[in-house]
Amino acid sequence: MTLPNGLTAEDARRAAARAYELDRRHVFHSWSAQAQLTPMTITAAQGCYVWDGDGNRLLDFSSQLVNTNIGHQHPKVVAAVQEQAAKLCTVGPQHVNDARSEAARLIAERTPGELNKIFFTNGGADAVEHAVRMARLHTGRYKVLARYRSYHGGTETAINLTGDPRRWPNDHGNSGVVHFFGPFLYRSQFHASTESEEAERALAHLEQTIAFEGPDTIAAIVLESIPGTAGIMVPPAGYMAGVRELCDKYGIVFIADEVMSGFGRTGKWFAIAHFDGVVPDLVTFAKGVNSGYVPLGGVAISPAIAASFDDRPYPGGLTYSGHPLATAAAVATINAMRDERIVENAADIGARVLGPGLHELAERHPSIGEVRGTGVFWALELVRDRRTREPLAPYGGTSTAMSATVAAAKAAGLLLFVNFNRLHVVPPCVIGEAEAKEGLAILDQVLSIADGHVD
Repeated sequence: MTLPNGLTAEDARRAAARAYELDRRHVFHSWSAQAQLTPMTITAAQGCYVWDGDGNRLLDFSSQLVNTNIGHQHPKVVAAVQEQAAKLCTVGPQHVNDARSEAARLIAERTPGELNKIFFTNGGADAVEHAVRMARLHTGRYKVLARYRSYHGGTETAINLTGDPRRWPNDHGNSGVVHFFGPFLYRSQFHASTESEEAERALAHLEQTIAFEGPDTIAAIVLESIPGTAGIMVPPAGYMAGVRELCDKYGIVFIADEVMSGFGRTGKWFAIAHFDGVVPDLVTFAKGVNSGYVPLGGVAISPAIAASFDDRPYPGGLTYSGHPLATAAAVATINAMRDERIVENAADIGARVLGPGLHELAERHPSIGEVRGTGVFWALELVRDRRTREPLAPYGGTSTAMSATVAAAKAAGLLLFVNFNRLHVVPPCVIGEAEAKEGLAILDQVLSIADGHVD
């Protein structure tokens, strides 16, 4: 057997064994207790599949870290990186390069409203860092509001904005961040019984938080347009428009974090487009902008905020801002997504295959408490008891039931994105109907393990 990268199975196994040995000797992994790791080696990838160090093919329902929106090894993106490397590998960000200019144009064409200025970063976390810095400088205020059940990145400001337990060891209470509860009807903090009640009460809570913190002290509200790692909770109708209204009322900058939800993931170019007419002041992006082929992120900036730096320097920058290889990959990715109707495919597969298929699984498996999502951006909330909604793993932790379910999926050829008590179904936006149904069939099989832990 020959893998997509041309290696024989035996050569791939030898290479994987060597890579694993060196990894465990020298590589320090993120978010992990180092001595407890047994990471999977990936030796090849193609489309919606990856091959592990033993030569097993797995359907990638994780899109790695929900970023390979265009799939693995897309030939047009690979070719664009190769061609750019032959022409101009790198250049300082103070100079113009055609790849960066074209990437900025293509992104600006797809952002909401008039967010036509693009500041490029190395990834999503530093995009959030710079968006907050811009908001603080623009308003002259310092505090930033962010919701619980969120993730914004691992750098200093971004991790303090984050609302999940990874923040705790990094949070010293001096970051200027104030957290509030966003809408999440399944686990409502507001005793709501309908989506409209949840939206109304969540907005009242947010306005009360603004009032108690002092509107004149708040620079920005940062929200994932659709929270990703925290659970793919699509905001109810009216909520995002209500946040926009509160920001306008109190002179607060509205930052939409589209790092995970952008570039086709939800079936639209940006998830904020699901909320008609809502235009943030700043949009952060990364991941799907070039499917992670070369690290890239950025901030799309409104005219008013961009104008703040017309006659005073913006105090920030990065050596690799708008790196030619990364932006060439972005140009090729965006053009391929347009030409091949990949965003439309994500919407279609979500509406026609994944959404109905996951709801059918919920009818058969008592461990599924709720199905949430849109496009190729879905979560299964696994519970021990549908009546009490007790999660199958604790907040911030895992459980034997979750570990066994995920291991069984991997053994059956399905790679999942998992967080606490949730299975996230987040395949590449290019996934076809047959591949989606293949993944659903494996989920149907392994969810019987989770069902065995239902009370």
